[in-house]
Amino acid sequence: MLDAPLAAQLKSLLERLTLPIELVSSLDDGAKSAELAELLTEIAAMSDKITYERLDDDARRPSFAIRRVGTDIEVRFAGIPLGHEFTSLALALLQVGGYPSKEAPEVLEQVQGLEGKYHFETYFSLSCQNCPDVVQALNLMAVLNPGVSHVAIDGALYQDEVDGRQIMAVPTVYLNGELFGSGRMSLPEIVNKLDDGAADRAAAAIAEKDPFDVLVVGGGPAGAAAAIYAARKGIRTGIAAERFGGQVLDTMAIENYISVPYTEGPKFGAALENHVRQYDVDLMNTQRAAKLVPAATENGLVEVELESGASLLARTVILSTGARWRSMNVPGETEYRNKGVTYCPHCDGPLFKGKRVAVIGGGNSGVEAAIDLAGIVSHVTLVEFDSVLRADEVLQRKLRSLPNVTILLSTLTTEVLGDGSKVTGLTYTDRTTDESHTVDLEGVFVQIGLLPNTEWLDGSVDLSPRGEIVVDDRGQTSVPGVFAAGDCTTVPFKQIVIAAGAGATAALSAFDHLIRTSAPEEESAAAVG
Repeated sequence: MLDAPLAAQLKSLLERLTLPIELVSSLDDGAKSAELAELLTEIAAMSDKITYERLDDDARRPSFAIRRVGTDIEVRFAGIPLGHEFTSLALALLQVGGYPSKEAPEVLEQVQGLEGKYHFETYFSLSCQNCPDVVQALNLMAVLNPGVSHVAIDGALYQDEVDGRQIMAVPTVYLNGELFGSGRMSLPEIVNKLDDGAADRAAAAIAEKDPFDVLVVGGGPAGAAAAIYAARKGIRTGIAAERFGGQVLDTMAIENYISVPYTEGPKFGAALENHVRQYDVDLMNTQRAAKLVPAATENGLVEVELESGASLLARTVILSTGARWRSMNVPGETEYRNKGVTYCPHCDGPLFKGKRVAVIGGGNSGVEAAIDLAGIVSHVTLVEFDSVLRADEVLQRKLRSLPNVTILLSTLTTEVLGDGSKVTGLTYTDRTTDESHTVDLEGVFVQIGLLPNTEWLDGSVDLSPRGEIVVDDRGQTSVPGVFAAGDCTTVPFKQIVIAAGAGATAALSAFDHLIRTSAPEEESAAAVG
């Protein structure tokens, strides 16, 4: 079932088990059940601490539980967790088997302190790079807290459930039968949604922090590089990030980061965070900035107000808030988001198997999405506003060779249609004839570029007409002591390697600013002298 390298890797990991576990399956006569039985038998043979038996004690088939022998501690998978979920399987085996988590101790304590009963169901797809974070977080919660249970469900394998619950985006999480959330969520984010006092406690702790020499706002490649370069100078460094890793977490494959021939977005994002944690950096995660107040205090410190109500002070600030997928801004888009309107073809494509979809955008991202989806869905309509596609020629040739793809050029999407619960079609205008048309379909994949996350900065620093932070070649903004880096700035070519370099530049510029500007304490001492 597993290829030789993967099997060897898993067998090596299972040497870390300290407690006996059992694999308990529920199967039917189908091919997928046979595959699962083969996989579980193979895993059980890798360690003398693992046993396997078929009990058929669950209605979902094929499914299996990983259970700590003699206890009620278990996690369950409905499906075969390979692909992107292989890491989730390996971690579940280790954690149920007694191997400790590397999550922050305060987060683990928060999970263990949750009171009540929480039954989670997560729908995932094997091609989704965002799903493992959610699956792994909820699995860990089930291991740590007896009041938490979790089953991870392969949506492609349980299509009836997906259709019945009208799930059109993954990961989608249900809690005690009710929709809990959709999209990528970290363990702290999940726990904070359950722990009513978490936000207030975090805000109070932040409010007590001393001013930073360098405060980085944003945790993508630019922010991580800035924090590392600042910390290496031995100055007090903090980083406040809404989602550490930023948009790179939503990237499928990364093949152009120098010295790394291939990696995937979530792995790269985790590596960024791990690297930052090697240094003396105060990392404040799940914190969204709300306002920048230049020179907010008498001693010239810059203030960053957070949505939690807390504020941070710093002698210099580096803005690296990145960008997000651009929306079409047409009627129906917001109403049917995650109900047929989606922005991640890799994550959500399998949920539209055999259905009709549209891809909005004719750049590389849009054409690549259309090519990938054409192998899953019944038909793809690619909609491009311009009179020509802007994707690389090799991608265009591939797209035009596919029999189930229609390409619409000079086309303006005007509305997403739906029946109140899901997408049923879209309307568009032919820009050459000004005629309006309707296409019947079940999904709309939006791939039309990026929008900088800078609305909160309006009026505090100079922004370009596109909303990007205006910076010079040193990363300096229009406000002294405030620097910026990455996709939120006017720096051309939005690439990971360029963002990382810009983050380093901004940190070195901030350090140069600090050594050329006397600290408040030094100024006071000079005045007294």
